[in-house]
Amino acid sequence: MLQDAAKTGFGVFKIQAEEGFVHEDPAVLRWWEEQPDEEESQVAECLVSGEQLPIARTHQKIRGVEGAKGQGATIVGFNAPAYESYGKTQSNNAPVSLRVAFRYVAALNALLDGPRRAKHRIRVGKTTVAFWTDRPSVGEDIFALFASDGSVLRDDIADEGVRVRLEAFLRALRNGREAYGELSDDPENTPFFLLGLSPNAARISVRFFHQGTLASLLDNLRSHHRDISVVPRRDSDAEFPSMWMLLRQTAREAKDIPDALTAPLLEAVVTGVRYPAALYSAVLRRIRADQQVEYLRACVIKGYLNRNCKLEVTMALDQERTDPPYRLGRLFAALEKTQEDTLGAKLGATIRDTFYSSASATPGAVFPRLLRTYQHHLSKLEGGRRVVREKLVQTIVEPLREFPAHLDLSGQGLFAIGYYHQRQDFFTKKEAPREADPAEQES
Repeated sequence: MLQDAAKTGFGVFKIQAEEGFVHEDPAVLRWWEEQPDEEESQVAECLVSGEQLPIARTHQKIRGVEGAKGQGATIVGFNAPAYESYGKTQSNNAPVSLRVAFRYVAALNALLDGPRRAKHRIRVGKTTVAFWTDRPSVGEDIFALFASDGSVLRDDIADEGVRVRLEAFLRALRNGREAYGELSDDPENTPFFLLGLSPNAARISVRFFHQGTLASLLDNLRSHHRDISVVPRRDSDAEFPSMWMLLRQTAREAKDIPDALTAPLLEAVVTGVRYPAALYSAVLRRIRADQQVEYLRACVIKGYLNRNCKLEVTMALDQERTDPPYRLGRLFAALEKTQEDTLGAKLGATIRDTFYSSASATPGAVFPRLLRTYQHHLSKLEGGRRVVREKLVQTIVEPLREFPAHLDLSGQGLFAIGYYHQRQDFFTKKEAPREADPAEQES
């Protein structure tokens, strides 16, 4: 503690054999609040408390907000006459009492820049999020780690206590309300709060503020992960992708992620409202640009189709689904796999590299040509593999009456999911047929 005080110029004191610090004593707190301001303050109605109290002329700086000035920035500030009204100067334009101003600044600095900031501060893109509950809980201790990048139990988490709490959090997401009790004594009545802040010139902007109970937060997190859940491509794919992982799919580089997506995505995750359409559209644009339907992109698309379009997309391959866009995505994956199996190491660019964008948008103009090429590739496969592949393609095509001339945005998303599901099914180990029991054969 003395080392910290030496670095920052601030410290706290404690009387030996007494509980708590000196500054936490009610008598000391009352004395501090009764001290007059260095400059005479105007008395007005405080916007926060509604009481007639001396108003803070300026507000102290808040530290720990990503992208803000190093020495901190203020939420309330009027530094030029152009921003003032009715003859009021500085912060009298947004009257907050001295008492409230001191408390909210001290609380935010404790959350964002204090010794326990790791469990209260979350960075999502360029937005800094403060998270807290009104009573101590395991959920409060671990949510920031989970939301940032702790959705998988990584080997570099050396603290055994952190690992135990994270395991409890993941159990709650997997098992539901029966496991919520591991995170709080009373999750139904434990309020949580989320405050999103981002830098704006010399000040800090409040991007959003959400509150609810810990139980409702966990319910909405489970709903979110149920909506976006698809069969993983690799063992290393996160079971519960973080918001940053999903946002990262919208741009080629992290610096290009649209700031406007952060708040709507977080609101969708923690409150259960619809996902932002701009997130879905941005991911489709990225797929058209590089022809890659990766795991996290499939998560975004499935979540949007499930929650916003009510299409009830399954986690893995749905062989009974007859929607033309979904069938066309499966067909495209089958044609690509046939090309890969035929040419092997000689294969340069696949049909995905050349035709994915046009096939997913204007299938009627592309698939007749792809099917002609497919017949050429199919003829070069060995007998057994050729029969299996031909049967699969016929099964996929059977419900289709024609190739649509165009697919709308929801159709393009279904196409991508069908493609992803079918590709993953090709590389999923199939169970060997079970031999019939002799008794069953006799019966």
